[in-house]
Amino acid sequence: MQDMIVILDFGSQYTQLIARRIREINVYCEIHPWNKIPELGSHVKGVILSGSPFSTRDPKAPQPDLSKIKGKIPLLGICFGAQYMAQHFGGEVLPSTIREYGRAMLSSVDHQHPLTQGMNANTQVWMSHGDTIKVVPANYRILASTKDVEVAAYHIEGEDSFGVQFHPEVYHSTEGSRLISNFVINIAGCAPNWTPDSFVESTVKQLQEKLGNDKVILGLSGGVDSSVAALLLHKAIAKNLYCIFVDNGLLRKNEFDSVLDSYREMGLQVKGVRAAQQFYAALKGKTDPEEKRKAIGKVFIDVFDAESHLIEDANWLAQGTIYPDVIESVSVDGGPSQTIKSHHNVGGLPDYMKLKIVEPLRLLFKDEVRRVGRSMNMPENILNRHPFPGPGLGIRILGEVTEEKVRTLQEVDAIFIDGLKEHGHYDEVWQAGAILLPVQSVGVMGDERTYENAVALRAVSSTDGMTADWCHLPYDFLANTSSKIINQVKGVNRVTYDISSKPPATIEWE
Repeated sequence: MQDMIVILDFGSQYTQLIARRIREINVYCEIHPWNKIPELGSHVKGVILSGSPFSTRDPKAPQPDLSKIKGKIPLLGICFGAQYMAQHFGGEVLPSTIREYGRAMLSSVDHQHPLTQGMNANTQVWMSHGDTIKVVPANYRILASTKDVEVAAYHIEGEDSFGVQFHPEVYHSTEGSRLISNFVINIAGCAPNWTPDSFVESTVKQLQEKLGNDKVILGLSGGVDSSVAALLLHKAIAKNLYCIFVDNGLLRKNEFDSVLDSYREMGLQVKGVRAAQQFYAALKGKTDPEEKRKAIGKVFIDVFDAESHLIEDANWLAQGTIYPDVIESVSVDGGPSQTIKSHHNVGGLPDYMKLKIVEPLRLLFKDEVRRVGRSMNMPENILNRHPFPGPGLGIRILGEVTEEKVRTLQEVDAIFIDGLKEHGHYDEVWQAGAILLPVQSVGVMGDERTYENAVALRAVSSTDGMTADWCHLPYDFLANTSSKIINQVKGVNRVTYDISSKPPATIEWE
């Protein structure tokens, strides 16, 4: 089996970053809640304990059972994880006299130790803690310190167990990736061979074993996730994959026909279904974002169910679910995670759809999905498409959705996206789009007073969509785009640019 690292999550905001850093060095890892430790077979080469919003001194703090881990396989505790191992095994953790949050500099580092080898004194690390390790047990050897924190890193002598008070997974820890690589490869002994090509090879084999000669239905969205899932399944089961691409009337301008052509050029067996009027009817009178999402989701399932019944003896439904969706659906206390907004492909199927689920991408982050697609020679126009919400323009029209509003927004969006491509900005942007605002604004066009629609343009940079920053597009480009929109799109007389980051805002407005 593939070498892997298990990350036990205690609720840290940075847990996904630990996984990403490990994947970046071509080693496979998985995140599991601290109270649902998986079977640790011989392929599990090490375990990492994440940080946590809890204090180790809190009676309600997580109390993981490390009896089958500590001293048996390599173990690295980060922040809370390091404090837990110190306190639980005979040390003392107390509130910090100086709360350390943000950048700090290591004042001393043991350069010879396998964990910190290659790291420099005065290197920058990222701290985020209100407690500190005041006393370590007798066999705990200090490996690094800062001016304010004596125990910034330690080694439990006699076993491959370690703790670091800082967050090596965070970008601001400038040599954090080196420490993680030291632990994962040099100490845990993982082979760095988890690559896109190896993922494709192993996944295709697993799909063939799992699906056999069964028929699989896949709902394509036009996005990279469902498209890469389709290519993987096509490699595995060829003509037993039946793809359905639904035009919900909420796609970008001319997108349905162009994407459908691309899918057919890729060799996929795909049926296009035009169902815009059904979606418009379901959205009539609805203004609440969640009500709109649910209405769009219900009509999609109804249309998809009707089409799936035309495929005889289908047993499976394939989905393009990716790892962030999976992680967000499981909380560290085993209960339901807080829902920011509903996902269109997470949460199962209605009981009447008697299909089993197959999700070939459920262990990949978004950038990994793209690398896998590239390794299978997926066309760039599909592979490099910006993420697009499942409900489409339905949640970029604030307020009630009508066919006329959709046409207006499609024209605005097309000018913006085409402009990004024409001026070389498209590939620098993670996601971009236009939002039709539920307000009208006074303007002057010619010698006449107008009272027409306002739109907002949104462009963000991100790695995986979990956090995002607004893109600093050139003023000249924004001015030119605004002028084109106002002059070419009837009914729009004002253009704004959204300069909010995530958090506290979200990428989409609804």
